[in-house]
Amino acid sequence: MMHIDIITVLPELLDSPLNHSILKRAKEKGLVEINVHDLRDYSLDQRHRRVDDYPYGGAAGMVMQIEPIDRAISALKEKRNYDEVIYTSPDGEMFNQPMANSLSMAQNLIILCGHYKGIDYRIREHLITKEISIGDYVLTGGELAAAVICDSVVRLIPGAIGDEQSALSDSFQDNLLAPPVYTRPAEYKGWRVPDILLSGHQRKIEEWQHEQSVERTKRLRPDLYKD
Repeated sequence: MMHIDIITVLPELLDSPLNHSILKRAKEKGLVEINVHDLRDYSLDQRHRRVDDYPYGGAAGMVMQIEPIDRAISALKEKRNYDEVIYTSPDGEMFNQPMANSLSMAQNLIILCGHYKGIDYRIREHLITKEISIGDYVLTGGELAAAVICDSVVRLIPGAIGDEQSALSDSFQDNLLAPPVYTRPAEYKGWRVPDILLSGHQRKIEEWQHEQSVERTKRLRPDLYKD
């Protein structure tokens, strides 16, 4: 079973995305355990439960303190060894399908959700093993990024989705976008499904699908295409 521990100042933000659809079924099947930990439980100031302070140097905003985060990570490490301690950050390594594939083979992961103006940099220097960004934009916090990472990774665990071949044929698995897909009816308002898909000739269908994937990747995501 994979274990994912998420450390956040806003645990309620993760209630919905972690408890529906494929993630919910994967947890029910015993394939993954996802625990959300409130960083404020590790605050040194339990009266006010503060986990942030003003930055040195007089910059605007607040910074997440080192002590509560160190205490949270240390408490988790007493229970098990972790393959990665991940920090969600806009200046981290860009998340992609190969990274999701790699993380899906891990046993234990910690995801620390950034917030405010970020975290004390010493945490990144000494406690974090991997920094991940889900795109070149800024979110209010790292919770949504953590949910994206969990969803992308957990669906790759064998048994998480009913048709495992479906995951292998998703966009980006082979650096190509997925081909167009259609379902019944074969014709609607004069809009027809391509005849090749109705032919029953599997080899030609697969050739057409590959051609479509290549064409769509060249046109829509030329940065992904490799000859």
